[in-house]
Amino acid sequence: MQDFRMETFLAVCKFMNFTKAAEYLKLTQPAVSQHIRFLSQSYGVELFTMEGKRLQLTEAGKILCQAALNMKHDEQHMRERMLQTKIGLTNYAFGATLSVAEFMLVDDLRAFLRRHPQSHVRMRVGNTQELLQLLGASELDFAIVEGAFPKDEYAFLPYKKERFVAAAHPAKAKQYAGASINDVLQETVFLREPGSGTREILEAFLAERSLSVKSFANTVELGNIGAIKYMLKDGLGISFCYYAAIAQEEKRGELAVIPVRDLQLSHEINFIFRKSSIFQEDYREIYRELCRQGESK
Repeated sequence: MQDFRMETFLAVCKFMNFTKAAEYLKLTQPAVSQHIRFLSQSYGVELFTMEGKRLQLTEAGKILCQAALNMKHDEQHMRERMLQTKIGLTNYAFGATLSVAEFMLVDDLRAFLRRHPQSHVRMRVGNTQELLQLLGASELDFAIVEGAFPKDEYAFLPYKKERFVAAAHPAKAKQYAGASINDVLQETVFLREPGSGTREILEAFLAERSLSVKSFANTVELGNIGAIKYMLKDGLGISFCYYAAIAQEEKRGELAVIPVRDLQLSHEINFIFRKSSIFQEDYREIYRELCRQGESK
């Protein structure tokens, strides 16, 4: 079990305020200060510093915070695993970005649950940054993400590789056949919200060409892929997404890939989890199970 003073430390890390941490823990502020002082003396380093009126973690404090979060999550997971041995159940809490959850994961997850019908699965959907925060707070075991993440902090395994394409109504796609990215800038572009994986990929691609989303004639930001596809079907503009997101609509003749000649992109989707977790092998086994479905296609 984690030392109770470590819980105090994590509360201060969460709020970056001794008073709020004390209220959250139902302790006095002097007690919180005493716990932090004890930890600082035990490790022989300062854990917090004041920058102006703001409390900040020192570099040593950051290391302890990440280690403490890992230990907290592993302890919670260990307790669950121990209880599950009595009833034969396995619980998993994981995250997936919207495109992954809706278009890339369903078949693999369905096959996994058929093989493990007693598993209890809880999936959180969010953008990559939101899922990283939940992983950091030990609220998720692992996540499947499309966006960038700090590779020095997470263990990661390649889950899929997906084509990244420009999409539109078939007539508009035909109009721009063989066009360059500069040719389609006259269009309205429908975008996901900042922080989404597809938005980040597009922005990076444009930046390499000294362009941005503002280079398009007009931008419309919608946080729902379904809404974006609805607008494209009406011929209101173009968008950029994973091919998996429009594969069914292309089969039905409702949408089509714009064959932009200088857009030859594919993007790796990663399965990530905390690097120092003692349950790494559990997560690697889940990864292998999920990939079994993809290998059979």
